[in-house]
Amino acid sequence: MSKRDDLIAKYASDLKDKCGVTPNMDLLTKVTIGCGPSIYNADAATVSGSDESELATVKKNFLMKKLGLKDSADLDKAIDAVMEKYGRSNRNKYRAVVYYLLTTHFKKESVYK
Repeated sequence: MSKRDDLIAKYASDLKDKCGVTPNMDLLTKVTIGCGPSIYNADAATVSGSDESELATVKKNFLMKKLGLKDSADLDKAIDAVMEKYGRSNRNKYRAVVYYLLTTHFKKESVYK
């Protein structure tokens, strides 16, 4: 298995064990590939749920640019809901998992077709 395949397996495990979600592996793979090389960098591979500037970056660069959503309070609520679902006390919130959960939350799987 490649390093990316190992990471995708780890993300799938997080989705099942920490979020109670059975992942669509095809979508999870596409979301992971969409994250680019950031998944290999320890700092960039995770999202800090308590860092306002990082959450603003997720909102701006992922939800608005990648998924094409308009800025609204719904985006902040969705990010908050995903952080809650992933577990606020969980230190390692993987970016690919957060993006996967946001993609399915807004039913934007078509972006990755």
